Amino acid sequence: MSYETSSSANEIIFGPFVLAAGKRLLSKDGAAVQLGARALDILIALTSCPNQIISKRDLLAHAWPDATVEEGSLRFHMANLRKALGDGREGARYIATLPGRGYCFVGPISTANGPSAQHGKNPAEITHANLPSRLIRMVGRDNETRSLSTKLIAKRFVTIAGAGGIGKTTIAIALGHDLYESFAGAVYFIDLGALTDPGLVATTIASILGLSVQSDDATSGLIAYLADKRILLILDTCEHVIEASAELASRIYADAPDAHILATSREALRVEGEHVHILKSLACPPDDRQQLPAAISRTFPATQLFVERASSSGAQFNLRDTEAAIIAAICRKLDGVPLAIELAAARVVGLGLERTAALLDNRLALSWPGQRSAPKRHQTLQATLDWSYQLLSPLERKTLNRLAVFVGDFTIEAAMAIVTSPAIDENLVFSLIDSLVAKFMVATAPSGATMRYRLLDTTRAYALSANNDEDEKRELVMRHATYYLGWLEETGTEWPTLRTAAQRTLYLAGLSNVRAALESCFGTSSTAEVGIRLTVAAAPVFLSMSLLTECHRWTERALLCLEFVGSERDRMHLHAASGVSLMFTRGGQDAARVALNRSFAIAEQFGTPLDQLQVLGPLQMFHLRTGAFKTALGYAKHCSNLAGTLDDQVSISLAHSLMGISLHLGGHLDDARIELEAALQPRSRDSHSTIIYLGFDGRILAGAILARNLWLQGFGDQALERLRLTIAEAADKDHPLTLSIALIWAASLLLWTGDLKGADHYIDWLLSRAESHALGPYLAVARGFQGELAIRLGHAEIGVESLQEALEKLHAAPYELLTTPLNIALVQGFAAANRFTEAFSLVDATLRLVESRGDLCYMPELLRMKGNLHLTAPQVRVDKAKLCLQSSLKLSQRQGAYAWELRAGTDLARLYLGRGDTGDALMLLQPLCERVVEGLTTTDVRAATGLLATLQKNNQS
Repeated sequence: MSYETSSSANEIIFGPFVLAAGKRLLSKDGAAVQLGARALDILIALTSCPNQIISKRDLLAHAWPDATVEEGSLRFHMANLRKALGDGREGARYIATLPGRGYCFVGPISTANGPSAQHGKNPAEITHANLPSRLIRMVGRDNETRSLSTKLIAKRFVTIAGAGGIGKTTIAIALGHDLYESFAGAVYFIDLGALTDPGLVATTIASILGLSVQSDDATSGLIAYLADKRILLILDTCEHVIEASAELASRIYADAPDAHILATSREALRVEGEHVHILKSLACPPDDRQQLPAAISRTFPATQLFVERASSSGAQFNLRDTEAAIIAAICRKLDGVPLAIELAAARVVGLGLERTAALLDNRLALSWPGQRSAPKRHQTLQATLDWSYQLLSPLERKTLNRLAVFVGDFTIEAAMAIVTSPAIDENLVFSLIDSLVAKFMVATAPSGATMRYRLLDTTRAYALSANNDEDEKRELVMRHATYYLGWLEETGTEWPTLRTAAQRTLYLAGLSNVRAALESCFGTSSTAEVGIRLTVAAAPVFLSMSLLTECHRWTERALLCLEFVGSERDRMHLHAASGVSLMFTRGGQDAARVALNRSFAIAEQFGTPLDQLQVLGPLQMFHLRTGAFKTALGYAKHCSNLAGTLDDQVSISLAHSLMGISLHLGGHLDDARIELEAALQPRSRDSHSTIIYLGFDGRILAGAILARNLWLQGFGDQALERLRLTIAEAADKDHPLTLSIALIWAASLLLWTGDLKGADHYIDWLLSRAESHALGPYLAVARGFQGELAIRLGHAEIGVESLQEALEKLHAAPYELLTTPLNIALVQGFAAANRFTEAFSLVDATLRLVESRGDLCYMPELLRMKGNLHLTAPQVRVDKAKLCLQSSLKLSQRQGAYAWELRAGTDLARLYLGRGDTGDALMLLQPLCERVVEGLTTTDVRAATGLLATLQKNNQS
């Protein structure tokens, strides 16, 4: 096999390296890399087939074509090659080892004469994968897994299709483990079997990845996140959500070129890019009139599986020719379906081989009538489940029927809450579940030091259909919902701290049961009351996970039922959660305002001060977002008064934060600093977080606003240090909405300071967060900041266009919190593009708007901008410019906004200098510059001190 057909023609570039295969030269940053001939041959072979597995045998044949050597030589030269490349150091990743298969070049490469040949991005932001444990040994699937590994690497999209119980999930998990290193750990297992709503497919994947879902279109945010990630998504059990799974997989394949998809389903997805692998039954000994010897019979995978599972269950027998024939007959009767074989093999220890075969034959014969329209393998599996169920004791059957209420994994504590009854005490629950596990009716999934359980999908469906007691079904729904209500109340404060995929996986299994319980509760009026209570408990969790669309869905459903059952306090909490979710997903629409106002009215009448405060926070944020800053200040004052009556640290901190933000935007900087610093005071471990009712961490917002406040007050160095600490804390929380909020204010501050490079970094970071997590308003703000940056860099027309588009989207939302500073930037853009009529019109309109709305902190800068427009417009009006600059100066002084004062003073001094009034200019500017103690390298300080030096020089001459 030749590996130089494509690589020798062009230079291949990866990382800092350039490989010229034709010249047999590897260089790094222009300097030759000393590499042995064998290692170079190996590198050429691997880079010629990127993302393809090359077996050890083929590599040996390529590097040593005329000699026979051991694999030890290959390992030796491979180690030298990796050392020369720095593979595995400082995030560099080029060569992956696939145990039992060979090696694969996984680094991103391009050619010197063409576009990128491969997009192996470094998954720097991907958290730990969540693969379930693999089987110690799979029987009869080695060749298939090797073939599927190669196909998945090369084709990117593979579906394992086959009958239920055939082993699709088992092979998918094994492939995930085999390819774990090739994907640098970015392998995610998404169990879709727990879903009942196809609309939650994208949301479930996003939740496993730790993404925020804050709009009705979860798919777009997910696609944006995956667009540059090298990742393997294992979509397990797609058949019951086949349309949604197919559509999403197709979009991921088309729009995320480095994402690989491995799906399992009982039918093909039938979309572009899919490569279907039909997983067949295990091979069985043929039905031959002549009995096969045991030695030959046990070479068939089905027989091997039966013997291994029977032995592991405690059965002991010598596999003579007679026993081998009975096992072969059983395996054929079960069509080689692994699940059916395992169920049958588990019975041998209690029934014996011959009795097992006899019972199996009888039960299957009884089950076939009426099933002819179903696939044959499905008939056999259903018959096996029917047979297995009948072999259970009455208490085991009742236990299995009750466990079927769970969706996905559950704990032993959850099982006891559901199964325990007068006839089955807690001690008996343990032994019954142990017995069901031993009989393979319940599967186990170790999780750390604890054990989790689940019913296979087919077993659960069978058990649900087997329970015909309607009274018991209603009781199970009630028990199930009540248990998860308690679980939510116990774990609710922990949700904002979940950061890794492994942590989320455990909690999301519980959340899947919450969803199932909600569906069941709202399906009948007799359980609607517990459904309402469950929604009240679940809403803060949905908010803390940024599952805002889902939060709105369930709260609205619960509110409909409140006409018949439920309390006013329930109504209060539901309206509040609905309002917050609407505020972030649909902007400042009337529906959000109405919901929040209703919640607060109820809180005032029926709630505690803490209830009122927790609604006031979202109300204040709603009015800030819609630009009603004066109204927001009123809510902040009310919040502060309530917090004074409470002994609750989080509430007190929230009140300080909300008051500080409103005071800052209103131009009361000294008072704002006091409130914001109080909000950031260290406190003991909190019993709750503002994330669960605000949707984000209020402390982070307080820190970001304090940084702006400090800069305006003239404390530039302190402002940047506070900004650094706030961004670090926000990033550490791994909460997309909270980080995005911090990045918005950080970018705006660095634009003020003139640190355009730093601002560009934060804007890019904000864009990636906003795009990946469907944060529409924040994406528009980021685009607006890009426009301002373009204007600062001399690209006025481009910047104006970006700002106008961003502002149009923000007004439509509406999201007015940052439209004033974006308007100021747009005025600058109009002026730079000599569009002075539009500049004057916008600055006047913005001045009127600021006066009416109350974000007066921007007023000095607007007046300064208008003054400069009078000086730079074709028709210069010096007197009007002077009045504007003087007004800006006086207002800055009243607000304590030293940064605005320095800007206005510098511009006014420059005006005086232009008129020959050097003394007046010097008298104005010198005291301002003497007050500067921080931020000496910022643009404004440099401009002021430079002008002062000119004035002093002119004055001396």
